[in-house]
Amino acid sequence: MNLLNKFLDKTEFTDYNDYYNNFKVKVPEDFNFAYDVIEEYAKIAPDKRALVWCNDEGEERIFTFADLDREVNKAVNFFKRIGIKKGDFAMLILRRHYQFWISIYALHKIGAVAIPATHLLTKKDIIFRCNCADVKMIICSNKGEIRQHVEDSLPECPTVEACCILGDEEFEGWYNFDLESEKESDVFERPTGDERTHNGDPMLVYFTSGTTGNPKMVLHPFTYPLGHISTGKYWHNVVDDGLHLTVADTGWAKCSWGKLYGQFIAGTAQFVYDYSDKFVPTDLLEMIVKYRITTFCAPPTIYRFFIKSDMKKYDLSSLVHISTAGEALNPEVFNQIYAATGLKVYEGFGQTESPILLGTYMWDTPKPGSMGRPAAGFKATLLHDDFTICKPGEIGQIGFDITEGKPLGVLDCYYKDQEKTDSVFSHGYYLTGDLAWCDEDGFYWYVGRADDVIKSSGYRIGPFEVESALMEHPAVFETAITAVPDEIRGQIVKATIVLTKGYKPSDELKKELQNHVKKTTAPYKYPRIIEFVTELPKTISGKIKRADIRAEDKNKN
Repeated sequence: MNLLNKFLDKTEFTDYNDYYNNFKVKVPEDFNFAYDVIEEYAKIAPDKRALVWCNDEGEERIFTFADLDREVNKAVNFFKRIGIKKGDFAMLILRRHYQFWISIYALHKIGAVAIPATHLLTKKDIIFRCNCADVKMIICSNKGEIRQHVEDSLPECPTVEACCILGDEEFEGWYNFDLESEKESDVFERPTGDERTHNGDPMLVYFTSGTTGNPKMVLHPFTYPLGHISTGKYWHNVVDDGLHLTVADTGWAKCSWGKLYGQFIAGTAQFVYDYSDKFVPTDLLEMIVKYRITTFCAPPTIYRFFIKSDMKKYDLSSLVHISTAGEALNPEVFNQIYAATGLKVYEGFGQTESPILLGTYMWDTPKPGSMGRPAAGFKATLLHDDFTICKPGEIGQIGFDITEGKPLGVLDCYYKDQEKTDSVFSHGYYLTGDLAWCDEDGFYWYVGRADDVIKSSGYRIGPFEVESALMEHPAVFETAITAVPDEIRGQIVKATIVLTKGYKPSDELKKELQNHVKKTTAPYKYPRIIEFVTELPKTISGKIKRADIRAEDKNKN
């Protein structure tokens, strides 16, 4: 059983058009996911499986919804005891530990604002986040260096009043989350009066990746999880009482997309594989086999690793649906995954600021490389720089009509940054900053970030097209396409390439790659400059920092 009927008048649709035109979410007054979903399941289906967790050290924990809600209530009572209240900001640096789910739902129950953060943060990153958001509490893992980074940052984080650590060790000045929570009652009554949460209250803040400057604070209200019903049910196509795996660290918004909200509403359990910093593709494939995962979502990088691991050796027959997001999927990867598994990869597009915006949904036949069609409730438009609407086939910025109000799941604001907020909610649209074109079937095709598009001899060249062409060549492991100023053409295309093991840089290889692009896509898009490097500059979330490549090229001249 699931809770879809609680929030939707209609849950089954005959095709995409039926879904797009007739999907409508019933938004309860004062919705709070921790009470209205987690606690509700604990009451009506206490033995229903919620969370299956294991790590690469052989440990395993399985939580029913009753189990999960009891642990959440213990954490609520612990947090309340140490002074955490509605409106306080708490940062969670918890890797993939099961305590992340307990902690974030506990903060939802209190009405505190959760800030999920990656364990890759350093002292400087922690200070920046704590002081931007006036963080009152930090909960972190005791693995790796993160506890020391937090410790080192505290003298410069005056708003932090409490620090909690996981595990069985105790440290001076720190609360032990596990030991302290265990002391508490597993009962907590939903607050009334001033302590009760409301739909517009702040619930969640994500710091963006910071590809073009300092990270920004994306603030979501308590209705945000409802925006992910489409993500979980109609894009991930999760199975009621199945087991869903989204590969994502808890510090990033992809975790909200795939591991926290929409999937539970649709009735599936979450699978969490808490592996160490070193990702081993074959280990993840073995987890899919062992636990009989039914639905799976991962960024294209994971699928590329899978291809190199000979997927045909693994019994992946439990999988009924697979999907991807985070970057556009190279058609060659799509074809190889299909050949190995018989499953087509369903793509989706969205942002830290949103739920799924465009996607290939369960009724569609995927077009490899396409972002898909608009999610129900989202009126998509492609816009020129002057906000006139693009004609079919023209490249424009992806915008969504908000004249009748913001769709569920779109950010409330950039916290403490009205100028940035005003820039994305402009001229009656929510502006994504991403460029695309739309085909005759209404499918959108990614071109690139507006800042990354190359204008050469009157042509607009999207980085993704050239990157996709290069990725089909066996010598290319990873690449980033950027613009270099040119006196004659305005800009020319540059490819910065990390080679696959076994290949060495040479002028002959450069020529071979250039010719390969000319044959694979329009010849004018080929990279006139190729630079071989050992690694590409990336954010701590793994996104390529093309701005850094452009800046370095500028400094060379």
